[in-house]
Amino acid sequence: MRVVIVTESFPPDVNGVAHCAFQTARHLVDRGHLPLVVAPATAPGSPPDTDAPCPVVRVPSLPLPGYAQVRVALPSRRLAAALTEHRADVVHLASPFVLGVRGMAAAARLGIPAVAVYQTDLAGYARTYMGAGEAAAWRRIRSVHSAADLTLAPSSAALDDLEAHGVPRVRLWPRGVDTVRFRPEHRDASLRRELAPNGELIVGYVGRLAPEKHVELLAGVDAMPGVRLVVVGDGPSRPQLTEALPGAVFLGRRTGGELARIFASLDLFVHTGPFETFCQTVQEAMASGVPVVAPAVGGPLDLVAHGRTGLLVPPRDAAAVHDAVRELAADPVRRAAYGTAARAMVEGRTWAAVGDRLIAHYDDVLATRKTAVAA
Repeated sequence: MRVVIVTESFPPDVNGVAHCAFQTARHLVDRGHLPLVVAPATAPGSPPDTDAPCPVVRVPSLPLPGYAQVRVALPSRRLAAALTEHRADVVHLASPFVLGVRGMAAAARLGIPAVAVYQTDLAGYARTYMGAGEAAAWRRIRSVHSAADLTLAPSSAALDDLEAHGVPRVRLWPRGVDTVRFRPEHRDASLRRELAPNGELIVGYVGRLAPEKHVELLAGVDAMPGVRLVVVGDGPSRPQLTEALPGAVFLGRRTGGELARIFASLDLFVHTGPFETFCQTVQEAMASGVPVVAPAVGGPLDLVAHGRTGLLVPPRDAAAVHDAVRELAADPVRRAAYGTAARAMVEGRTWAAVGDRLIAHYDDVLATRKTAVAA
């Protein structure tokens, strides 16, 4: 199968869309298919795409004003040319917003089936960054995804949202996790001594440092006696967060084996973002054998078994986050049990298993198109 993955983000970017697109391309190659990635050009000085599992076509882009880490694709003939030259059987649209919308239009002109993967809560972002615009965001989401042959939602909550707002042909497709890279055995005593020299309980957050993540909700945790807060990631909110969380250790962006070692060395993982359609870092913490505290909304509802692998708390409730951390901090036996159960829960959620489900969705779309043409 010849697949063109049109994605708004791709490594070296570090975010859920980029990671999922990379893993999708790698799995397609592993299964003998022929993927091609089309993505925005990276910032000047970024590393080349030598580590990509397949060819990558970069289209011109500009940094998003106020958030330079995000690149926005400019109109370019390279996209349609890539679809034609690759002789695509299916176009995979990863979180279509700008480049993905153009990919959808190009696929329609060329008569190529399109599968749109919903990953970003644009309505939630509109509320965060503009204080309004949620209805307009949903109109755009509905318009874009209604043009696809199939929309794939990463969680039950996202699927329900899409269907409630009139998006047709939606099915569930969750995300995988690298259970070899992220595992409890990577717990590192020397790293723990470095992060918490007085033997503090290590509570970690991993993710973008941006307003929609509401990392400032961890201020109460940061002030708890006997607790060391560790923050991994970068973004536009970092200057404000270093002031709001004066006791925290900010490690910046970490990836690969280094990130896996940090995850496994935590005692507790806390996520604060209320707009997660999935929340990959929760899965990576669970694979590392670490109990999780997360908001009871969106993707974490599918991932965290409350009272078994962690605790779910009301979204945007700093007091609830503080109380959940305090509750688990006082009970090491319970933390250990939660961590063991968390690892067991995700062991079957490999990228290989999830990738095969994606290929089955492609096959269904192609079969449906073939039937429609025959009729």
